[in-house]
Formats: sequence, C-alpha cells, structure tokens
Amino acid sequence: MIINVCVLKQQTREIKPMYFLIGERITIFNTKCKNKNIKRNFMRVVIQRATKASVTINEEETRSIGKGLMILVGIETADGSEDITWLANKIVNLRIFDNENGVMDQSVLENGGEILVVSQFTLHARTKKGNRPSYVDAAKPDISIPLYEQFKEVLSKALGKPVVSGEFGASMAVKLVNDGPVTIIIDTQNKK
Repeated sequence: MIINVCVLKQQTREIKPMYFLIGERITIFNTKCKNKNIKRNFMRVVIQRATKASVTINEEETRSIGKGLMILVGIETADGSEDITWLANKIVNLRIFDNENGVMDQSVLENGGEILVVSQFTLHARTKKGNRPSYVDAAKPDISIPLYEQFKEVLSKALGKPVVSGEFGASMAVKLVNDGPVTIIIDTQNKK
C-alpha cells in the first residue's frame, strides 16, 4: 500500500519529505511528492545458549560445536547488509553465560565459546490466515545466500574465530543441548 502525501511548510512554502512505514517498506515522499520505495532490511535470529550443538547436512556431513551459541537466522525479502554488523556485534556481546557466581554476566566472546549458524527461512512464516504457514516474507536464494554468507563472515570477525555453519538450502538435522534453557529472539525490525 502506498499513501501519497505531501506536507507544505507554511512559513517557507517548501514541501517537506515524509517517511512512512507501510507494511515492511519505508516509503519516502520527496519534495516533488513522488514516492520512491526503498527496501528496509530486517533479519530475525533465534539464539540458544548450548552446551553442545550440531548440524547434519543431507544425512552425510556433521558439523558441531561445544559450549557456545546455536543461532537460527531468517532473512527477509527486504534484508540487506545494514543490519548485519549491528546484529553480529549484539550477538557476540550478549551477556547470557554464567560467571563464576552463577550470574548471567559473560558473553560468548568473553568465555571463548563457539557459534553454530543455521539458515532458517521458516522464521518469517505468516500464520494469520489458515493453518498452512506462508513464507512470502522469506528472501529468495539470490538475495538471501549472499546475505547469509556476509552474516557468517561479519559474525566470525566479531567473534575472532570462524563460526560453524549449516549449508544454505540443504536438508539439515539440528541437534542441541540448550543450556538453561536460554533462548533469545532478536528481530532487527524492532531492535529491542
């Protein structure tokens, strides 16, 4: 949906640009009152503190980590690189590991943990209508694969070592022992 709006400043008689979030796009109304759709980018991750986690790809190869974070990442149609750095830094600095007193006060970076990243388009499921989820918000492979690879790269740099990952688009079996349990969901649209 696009709303055509112009706001005229009374003192200067200038047309002021207006920004509206419509659905999942930001629509900019410029000084000529013509709209330009600009993609705004959102990623959704489920972060689970784990004592161990693994992913088996196509029933053949298994990749695993010890103590650390298991991250499911969903990339939306409108996603882009602007949220990746913020999200990677947020993840490695989340203080969700216990210190020597049993208080959650350490990050995966501080305790030397590992990270396992698995792509999961179903994180963007729409369930409002009917009983069959719709995945129309999930990005197509030509958009999501480069962003997924970029996310892994930026996350590895923030962690200071390589992250372990699943294979985008492959059939995967994920196992983990959720420690706590501690599970945190971050959606870059809200940045709560």
